[in-house]
Amino acid sequence: MSKNLTSRAEDYSKWYNELVVKADMAENSAVRGCMVIKPYGYAIWEKMQAELDRMFKETGHQNAYFPLFVPKSLFEAEEKNAEGFAKECAVVTHYRLQNDPDNEGKLRVDPEARLEEELVVRPTSEAIIWNTYKGWIQSYRDLPILINQWANVVRWEMRTRLFLRTAEFLWQEGHTAHATEAEALAEAEQMNNVYAEFAENFMAIPVIKGLKTESERFAGAVETYCIEALMQDGKALQAGTSHFLGQNFAKAFDVKFTNNEGKLDYVWATSWGVSTRLMGALIMTHSDDKGLVLPPNLAPTQVVIVPIYKNDEQLKQISDLANTIKNDLKALGVSCKFDARETHRPGAKFAQHELQGVPLRIAIGPKDLENGTVELARRDTLTKEIVNLDGLPTLISKLLVTIQEGLFNKALNFRNSHITKVETFDEFKDVLENKTGFISAHWDGTPETEQKIKELTKATIRCIPQDGEEEAGVCVFTGNPSKRRVLFAKAY
Repeated sequence: MSKNLTSRAEDYSKWYNELVVKADMAENSAVRGCMVIKPYGYAIWEKMQAELDRMFKETGHQNAYFPLFVPKSLFEAEEKNAEGFAKECAVVTHYRLQNDPDNEGKLRVDPEARLEEELVVRPTSEAIIWNTYKGWIQSYRDLPILINQWANVVRWEMRTRLFLRTAEFLWQEGHTAHATEAEALAEAEQMNNVYAEFAENFMAIPVIKGLKTESERFAGAVETYCIEALMQDGKALQAGTSHFLGQNFAKAFDVKFTNNEGKLDYVWATSWGVSTRLMGALIMTHSDDKGLVLPPNLAPTQVVIVPIYKNDEQLKQISDLANTIKNDLKALGVSCKFDARETHRPGAKFAQHELQGVPLRIAIGPKDLENGTVELARRDTLTKEIVNLDGLPTLISKLLVTIQEGLFNKALNFRNSHITKVETFDEFKDVLENKTGFISAHWDGTPETEQKIKELTKATIRCIPQDGEEEAGVCVFTGNPSKRRVLFAKAY
């Protein structure tokens, strides 16, 4: 299986597309630009969901659900938001089909069934949610509102790639309302920190926390916090965003409250989200030419046991041992699968589990039964060793932690070695074309310079790092004064 993968060095994009399909994660659907997430891919997404959902609830948020359709009048109420998403909107104009009198057996849109007002299929839910919040909020006693929803959204894309960019995708979107600016700012930053913690501790992906420039902000936001990750091909990927919306949406939908001084004021807002794009980040951060490499914290199956036998008697003995190991691992919170399929030979099973990134593989044969041992293979290092059965569950539990940490450190070392400081535009272009990665450079702070660099190099400002210090310098492009460095990169 894995031998059929194009190598990353040969064609990174082709490698990625092949891997997603061959690892049985997702496939293109009959609907142009949309995907089918297959059970194995969805099992990974479910693990992401479960962990994020836990983290959201620990920070006081509750789940709710809002309509898929947004009346156009509501959508256009916040002008910057509407303008920012207008070109990506799918719009419902009619509510009924009828038999086509000119084509027997076919249907057509009923021309008499036009909606009084068009409905936008949500590209994001601020409009419908803030229209709803208007009925929920009267007093400071009604605040804060801390809501998250798990949903699908539609953003019409012409060039699509599985998980990374599809017309319909899955995500979560948080929408909160606060009595003060300080509370809303703290919320936006807190949720960006939650995303960073999830990416690093769960996905084993190191990220840089920062702020977006004005031109890269979410449409309608006053400030956008983000986490940026670096893929193995040297391109950046925005892994999550959290937006401080100020009072923009409250003013657009006239959401006022009586504060604790008895005065009317507009509510302060945030929104934040991550999507199935994280699946793409996971693949491109850790995987290799043999297939997926999954961090144990995200693997649907952390350990797989493959029996090697010649007759039914051996299979029974191996099965008894395998089920004992499986139950012992389950007691330690480790997910384990005994692959006893008779339709596949051991070699085919090894290839499949390697391709699908199962962190640890145990092989048990007749000699292992005699010696009280098993063969233990690691997916991350592709190494094998013979280990004793005594203490095996504890060894595996510790080894999974080692693998998780190792994957993070490997990705961190790669990321850190691909952050390059430059002083001139020639250096900038050289690093971008030959080394790739993040480029740390001075910028004069103007959108005009930002746009010109993008036009000339296709590199964008990924973020203004939050941990970056002020440092006097001159802009890498214009030579004008600059107060600090920002991070540029080509990006997905």
